[in-house]
Amino acid sequence: MTLPSSDRHVVVVGAGAGGLAAAIDLARQGLQVTLLEAGPAPGGKLYQHSVDGVGIDSGPTVFTMRWVFEGLFNAAGARLEDYLQLEPLGLLARHAWAAGGQLDLHAEAARSAEAIGQFSGPAEARRFLAFCEQARKVYETLEGPYIRSSRPDAVSLTRAIGLGGTLMLSSLGPFRDLWRALSRHFHDPRLQQLFGRYATYCGSSPLEAPATLMLVAHVEMLGVWAVQGGMIRLAQALATLATQQGVALRCNSRVQSIQTRNGRISGVVLDDGQQINADAVVFNGDVNALAQGLLGTGARGAVPPVPQSERSLSAVTWSVRTQAAGFPLIRHNVFFDDDYASEFTDIFSHRRLPRKPTVYLCAQDRTDSGIASDPLERMLILVNAPALGDLDRPSALSAEELSACEQRAMTLMRRCGLEVNRHAAITSDGAIRDDAPLSELGGIRSTPIDFERRFAATGGALYGRASHGWMSAFAKPDASTAIEGLYVAGGSAHPGAGVPMATLSGRLAAASLMGWLTQGRRQVRVTLPRT
Repeated sequence: MTLPSSDRHVVVVGAGAGGLAAAIDLARQGLQVTLLEAGPAPGGKLYQHSVDGVGIDSGPTVFTMRWVFEGLFNAAGARLEDYLQLEPLGLLARHAWAAGGQLDLHAEAARSAEAIGQFSGPAEARRFLAFCEQARKVYETLEGPYIRSSRPDAVSLTRAIGLGGTLMLSSLGPFRDLWRALSRHFHDPRLQQLFGRYATYCGSSPLEAPATLMLVAHVEMLGVWAVQGGMIRLAQALATLATQQGVALRCNSRVQSIQTRNGRISGVVLDDGQQINADAVVFNGDVNALAQGLLGTGARGAVPPVPQSERSLSAVTWSVRTQAAGFPLIRHNVFFDDDYASEFTDIFSHRRLPRKPTVYLCAQDRTDSGIASDPLERMLILVNAPALGDLDRPSALSAEELSACEQRAMTLMRRCGLEVNRHAAITSDGAIRDDAPLSELGGIRSTPIDFERRFAATGGALYGRASHGWMSAFAKPDASTAIEGLYVAGGSAHPGAGVPMATLSGRLAAASLMGWLTQGRRQVRVTLPRT
């Protein structure tokens, strides 16, 4: 294990954010790195659908935790701003309710408090500020010892955060879910809905997710940006930086199996039969693909499988170009029905599409002004769904159920005042149908079945294992696996889902791998620098 880095060859499987980050960090430290991507372009879940020849971001749409990407670029001797054009958003999201009411969250807590005061009264505004303060404490307690570090266990995390951090987290209630914690902070159930939605950012139910997920509120207060050209530009920027560091990026190169010899990694075999020798492999895909043996029997025991009952949320999405009327859209918009809890009972308990869904709409041609740059707007519309993409549940995801789900989403948006079908299908006599469904707007619908095809072994789950219960913080696998020389990255590995977290997972995988190569120890505790 003392050979120079330049004599080491690492294969990274999957050019999503985690794989790109791992490849960049490994290459800048002198390793030979080959990055293999099954698809035609890098990005993973950062991808676009082309509608009428126009690209629409159809995966992640929110850019946060800018420091994660600045740190990655700085470590490689580059500057993020030379690769991406970012516009800070003063308005984080616009929220509307079917029963009436509209509320904006702002990047400045004081402005959000003012808006909440007008929406729910001054007492709720004060409670919001107290909530923000607690969210800040949770975030600052966990950022270093959990988010930027190898996955701890309960004992090591308690030791790392100290007595003060332990007491602060205990004040949330060690077994309290986010939903009950929010009921302590807010008396207006609409605000409980709004902030409960943060659990869905990691594919979980607010009824079961730990209260610590309130830290997402502080993450958003640290800044949300719009990426000029769409989130796909982030993937392209990372790929450019990777190739500049010497990474050999090969697209349309699907890995058939990960090879081992004498209990350790020896390389990979591609679908076309080509064998690539390697001293180590970083797998940036859903860890369940390893556990199910989709990468060969040699890698099957690397990580434990994710039970179907513990899968995170999937989604039904529509990527469309259309005209909008009746509701003042901004970039990020959320429409709530009147029974938020039933949405997650339907998905996680009944394993069906929700009868009263929440609808997220990203209007990608708008920012704070609310003025679209094109009357035919690019939109991603999303409804949460169960991860049943690989199961024989025809009644749950049948054409009839999907059509009913679409109608419920359309009805909710109309009740909130929004029409998104003003440029709808043209009938045989040339008239424009104003009542055309989303599926007739010329866009692309994606379902859990489609996501399973794109992200194998997930059932369509978009976030790996759901973060349910206080022990879920320790459930996602660390970068190191049970097989010597095999490391994992991506949203299904620690520290979890979301583009910044997946990026950090790739950096943690690279740091752990380098520790193994330089120190000869398979389990190396690493903490990434803040910048």
